[in-house]
Amino acid sequence: MVVLAASIISKTGKVLVSRQFVDMTRIRIEGLLAAFPKLVGTGKQHTYVETENVRYVYQPVEALYLLLVTNKQSNILEDLETLRLLSKLVPEYAYSLDEEGICKTAFELIFAFDEVISLGHKENVTVAQVKQYCEMESHEEKLHKMVLQSKINETKDVMKRKASEIDKSKIEKGRVDKGGFMSLQSMGSGRIESSFSDMSISDGGGSGFGSSSGFGLSTDIESFSSKSKGRPPSSAAAPPKGLGMQLGKSQKTNQFLESLKAEGEVILEDVQPKAGQSRSAALPLTDPITLTVEEKLNVMLKRDGGVSNFDLQGTLLLQILNQDDGHIQVQIETGGNPGILFKTHPNMNKELFSNENILGLKDPNRPFPTGQTGDAAGVGLLKWRMQSTDESIVPLTINCWPSVSGNDTYVSIEYEASSMFDLRSVVISVPLPALRDAPNVRQIDGEWRYDSRNSILEWSILLIDHSNRSGSMEFVVPAADSSVFFPISVQFSATNTFSDLKVLNIIPLKGGAPPKYAQRTQLITENYQVV
Repeated sequence: MVVLAASIISKTGKVLVSRQFVDMTRIRIEGLLAAFPKLVGTGKQHTYVETENVRYVYQPVEALYLLLVTNKQSNILEDLETLRLLSKLVPEYAYSLDEEGICKTAFELIFAFDEVISLGHKENVTVAQVKQYCEMESHEEKLHKMVLQSKINETKDVMKRKASEIDKSKIEKGRVDKGGFMSLQSMGSGRIESSFSDMSISDGGGSGFGSSSGFGLSTDIESFSSKSKGRPPSSAAAPPKGLGMQLGKSQKTNQFLESLKAEGEVILEDVQPKAGQSRSAALPLTDPITLTVEEKLNVMLKRDGGVSNFDLQGTLLLQILNQDDGHIQVQIETGGNPGILFKTHPNMNKELFSNENILGLKDPNRPFPTGQTGDAAGVGLLKWRMQSTDESIVPLTINCWPSVSGNDTYVSIEYEASSMFDLRSVVISVPLPALRDAPNVRQIDGEWRYDSRNSILEWSILLIDHSNRSGSMEFVVPAADSSVFFPISVQFSATNTFSDLKVLNIIPLKGGAPPKYAQRTQLITENYQVV
C-alpha cells in the first residue's frame, strides 16, 4: 500500500488540509485534488473512485470529505482501515466538523496524519498512541518558551519604568506652568475663553501684547465682550460642553450625499450618542445559562412551481457564564419530525441522548467550557439536518408573472406563506433591467425601495401572520425579457423552528438547585431563491 496524500476537502471542492507522503510535484498533487469533486457521484454506495493512475478512497464527514489518494496497486482493505483510523482522529482534534473548525486545527491534524502514515505506508498505531505521540514534551521547546517569556517580562519592566518617567515629567511640567497662565485661568477660565472667542486685535492703542501685566490682558475682563461691534455676548455664542470642534458640511457636500442616497447607497450620519442611551447590543448575557436553537434555510424554488432544493441545518448552542455551572446535563424535547436527523457532538454521550433525550459529556467529571468568547454563540451540543422536495413544508412561496404589452413589461408578484410560521422582517429582492428611473409600482401590500446602483426592487413586509398569509405587488418597467427578473432572493426570520426543539430541564451533576437558564429560538434564511 502506498498512500500518496491525505486531505480534507469541502463538498464545494475547497482543500482545507492536505498532507503529501511521497515525492510528487505540487502541480501534480493539486491536479489530483482538483479532479476529485468532479469524480464523486451522488447516490453511490461505494466510497472509492478509480482513475487511470490513482485511486481515491474517501469518507463523508458532515459537509466535508476525508480523502486518501493512493496508487492502484495498494490494498483497498488497508486503505479503508487507514481511512477509518483518520476519521476517528479528526473529531479528536477539530473543534467542529466544518470548514472553520478544520482550518483552526490544520497543523494538529497534519501532525496526527504524519503519525498514522509514514512514507506512504500505514503505521501500526491506535488513536490513543497517536494522541500520546503528538502531546510528548520537548525540552528544547520548553527552553525556548522560557527564554521568550523572560524577554516578554523584561520588556514589560522597561515599559513600566518609561511610563513612570513620563508621569514624573508631566507632574514637573505642571508645577512649572502653575505660576504663569494656569494661575490666571483659575481666576475665571470661563470668562477668558469667551473673551478670546470674540476679541479682535487692533493696530493702534496700547492694549496689546506689549502690556506689562502678564499677556497684556485687561483686569476688566468683561470689557472684551461688551466692546465687540454688534456681536452678541460671547457667553451666548459659546458652544455647549462636550461637543468640541464641529465641522460644518458645505452645500456641495450635501448635494453629493443626496445624489448617493438617490442611487441606493446607505449614508451613515455622525450622531452624538445621548446621555444614558442604552447599548443593549454590547451588554453581556445576564442569564447564567443560555441555550440557542438556530436553524438556517437553504431553499431553491423553481419559477414554474416545485422545489429544486430544500436544505435545513440546525444547531443547539450552549453558553455558560459562571464556571460553577459547568457540570450540568441538558434535557430536551424534539417535535418528532421524522424528516430530521439529529447528530450529537463527538464529545457527547450518544447513548444517553438516544435513550433519554439528555445531552451530557462522555466524561461526567469534565465541565462544559464557560465564558463568552468574542462573537461566538457558545458550544455546539447538537446538530440536525432536513432535506426534502415537498413544496408544502416551504415557509414562503413566490410566484412571478412578467408579461410584455407594447413598450412596457407588467410584472405581478404574489407570495403565499405557510400557517406553520409567523415570518418577520421579510424582504423580497427582485432584479430589474437597467433603468434610468425607478419602476412604476402600481399596487403593493407592504413597502418598497429601489436600489438604482444594483438595479434591484426590494419589497418589504414587517410581519406575515394569520392576517396576511398572502399578498401581491404589481409594477411596470420598460419592455424586457422575463428571465431578467430572476433569481428572486428572499430573506426573513421566525421565532419557531421546524424541529420544535425545547429545553425541558437543566440537571446539575453536583447537586443543588437547577441553575436558571434562558432559551433563544430563531429560524433564518441563508440562501433562499426563486430561480
